[in-house]
Amino acid sequence: MTVGAFGAYVHIPFCTRRCDYCAFATWDDRGDLLPAYLDGLRAEIATAAADLPACTSVFLGGGTPSLLSAEQMASVLGELPIAAEAEVTVECNPDTLSVDKLAGYRAAGVTRISLGVQSMVAHVLAALGREHDVANVERSVAAIGEVGFASWNVDVIYGSVGESLDDWRHTLDAVLALDPPHVSAYGLTVEPGTALADDPARYPDDDLQADEYVAADERFSAAGLANYEVSNWAEPGHECRHNHLYWSQGEYRGFGCSAHSHVGGRRWWNVRTPERYLGLLGGGASVEAGSEALDTDARRIEGLQLALRTRAGVPAASLPLDELEGLVEPHGTNVVLTRRGRLLANEVALRLR
Repeated sequence: MTVGAFGAYVHIPFCTRRCDYCAFATWDDRGDLLPAYLDGLRAEIATAAADLPACTSVFLGGGTPSLLSAEQMASVLGELPIAAEAEVTVECNPDTLSVDKLAGYRAAGVTRISLGVQSMVAHVLAALGREHDVANVERSVAAIGEVGFASWNVDVIYGSVGESLDDWRHTLDAVLALDPPHVSAYGLTVEPGTALADDPARYPDDDLQADEYVAADERFSAAGLANYEVSNWAEPGHECRHNHLYWSQGEYRGFGCSAHSHVGGRRWWNVRTPERYLGLLGGGASVEAGSEALDTDARRIEGLQLALRTRAGVPAASLPLDELEGLVEPHGTNVVLTRRGRLLANEVALRLR
């Protein structure tokens, strides 16, 4: 963790359509709450701001934060104490972007765009419940370049029903043709309470996902994007600082419904729904829903579990190396996961001591 690093996460829980696999605190039928919600966000941030250090990274997630106008974005970011040269990331849907909006975001202090692409194959996008098309992805990337964002990310998902290995390879090649400095690739997971969970016929195939991960790592690595966390690849200098804060057990404040915070060894999280969040704020009550404090041993193990997923790795003594041949390899005094080890990262993590 960078000394002095401190992050802020801002949750925007509104979407135009909820994806079939999504288990986040998001809603596609409550857009009328957005103005009041932004008022609440600004009030929550303003109350906390005096006690916050300057944020070295800010991440606006959701939901679809790019539903906000440039003026709305500026009004939220303007309440936060943000350090000079901070990384400020906004998750964006390709259908919501234009050159004018992106220029307004940049003027408001946004430095990094994370574009939710998921696939570059039409029938796979449909299977995931995504509304955007490939042409909108290409237009959005052109707009990102025109406005002058040096750092940006493409998010993709592999393992959707009906996606062949050739479909996935097409997505990889099409994404690399966009020349992104950072790509995040996540295996589709089945989360309780989602439309995907209700339809076992659409569950991903583990063996196919393993082949797709290998194909992604081969293509990204060949294109100069180095794997620095199991699901993330970047050109040197374009790694996501905010996510690194999470992976290194750094401190951050979360704002908005369902947002999580970690300060001084204590973690807490806000109430899940925007209605309850606004009701508590309106009544002058705390929006905190729960909290926890890890003891020393639990924090140490968690730190090792997180570090194991990164290219920094873990001390060699923390794993029984004789039982993990082919899954880990030396990296200075540490060991890191091999490509095969990344496929079995959870199983390796169970051996940490």
